[in-house]
Amino acid sequence: MKGLVLCAGKGTRLQPFSYSQPKTLLPVANKPVLKYCIENLTKNGIKDIGIVIHPSQDGIQQLIGNGDGLGANITYIFQTEQKGISHAVKQAESFIDGEPFILLLGDNLIAEDLSTLIDSYQRNRTNGSILLSPVPNPQDFGIAEIKGNDIVRLEEKPKKPKSNLAVIGAYLFDSQIFHAVNSIKPSARGEYEITDAIQWLIDQGHSITYTITRKLYSDVGTVDRWLEANQWMLEKEYEGQILLGKNTVVENCTLIAPIVIGDDCILRNAVIGPFVSIQDQCRIENCQIDQSILLEKNVISHLQYPVSKSVFGREVHLEGTANAKSLHFYLGDKSRLTMKRNQGDLND
Repeated sequence: MKGLVLCAGKGTRLQPFSYSQPKTLLPVANKPVLKYCIENLTKNGIKDIGIVIHPSQDGIQQLIGNGDGLGANITYIFQTEQKGISHAVKQAESFIDGEPFILLLGDNLIAEDLSTLIDSYQRNRTNGSILLSPVPNPQDFGIAEIKGNDIVRLEEKPKKPKSNLAVIGAYLFDSQIFHAVNSIKPSARGEYEITDAIQWLIDQGHSITYTITRKLYSDVGTVDRWLEANQWMLEKEYEGQILLGKNTVVENCTLIAPIVIGDDCILRNAVIGPFVSIQDQCRIENCQIDQSILLEKNVISHLQYPVSKSVFGREVHLEGTANAKSLHFYLGDKSRLTMKRNQGDLND
């Protein structure tokens, strides 16, 4: 069995942070989202993993490499045009080479162990199995209608959903899926949809089963959901813990768990946490930060009011005072912002 992780998307809803790096490399609890996907595969014995990327996404190749450090054997597959999930799967046909494979979306975090999906596929001996989750707003998802052990219909964002079981981005297929992705036509939005390919299989008499999970999952597709995923992962992996990296200095600070802080950071006269992740070489002085993400080489200092639910890109400099009960920022890489008390101007 092989793994396939899709990473070629542009991440427009994560701008400005996705301008400078692929969205699948954005950190959650100081670890790139893509690494969680790879680890979920390797812990289930899946070592041969294809990663579908755009040719411009060399940052993924630089960080992940050949997969040795993650216990994987990585093959990179290029998708030059983003025409949907089925189109991405089509590019991987020669890599899959007739084997069953697990398909993951590279910007999704799923708490459910993939062994449940594998067990469902092997137990039922079908052509595929899909991970589903009950959702309160089925109109916003691809929704599965089920009968017994099988999925009988999939519908993308239905106005009148037949169930509340959403497709959340984890699939297991045999080689029949390639007949499907090569047979379907583009949708109204011009993309080759994976839901259409699965429905094609069902209509041709193939069996697609499912596994229902009630564990948490997150589509890290917007900045708000990125912050939510960071809080969830910190709580899941580091509840009650304060992790300090190498050579990090903490002076006269209050740290509230869970927090993950990288290497070579300096924290002075600050209140940090809960639910904060800070990457390497940041300096934080005379301020209060909670529920936030800081990428590397940030300098945050002398803020009179708390910073909350914020994301700071790489090499951001933020200092000064401001009249506000709390401060909230989405600042991209290399932003410079000085705030002055009782003044409305912002000096870049």
